[in-house]
Amino acid sequence: MSDTLQIDARGLLCPLPVLRLRKALAGLAPGALVRLEATDGASWIDVPHFCAQDGHDLVSAEDWEGVKVYLVRKG
Repeated sequence: MSDTLQIDARGLLCPLPVLRLRKALAGLAPGALVRLEATDGASWIDVPHFCAQDGHDLVSAEDWEGVKVYLVRKG
C-alpha cells in the first residue's frame, strides 16, 4: 500500500472528509488508490454515496474502534 495516498480526516465533521477525498482524487490518475481515515459517523453514509455518484470504486470500508477506514480506487 505504499503507492496509496493517505488522508487523515480524523476529527473533521461532515462534509470535510468527503471534500478532502474529492480533492485528492481530482489530482490522481484513474486506478489510483486513496486511504481515508475519518471519525465522523456521517462518513459511513457519505463516502459510499460520493463514490457511487462520482464513479469511484469503494474497495473497502471498515470501522476500527470508531475510526472509519476507507480504501477508494479512482474511477
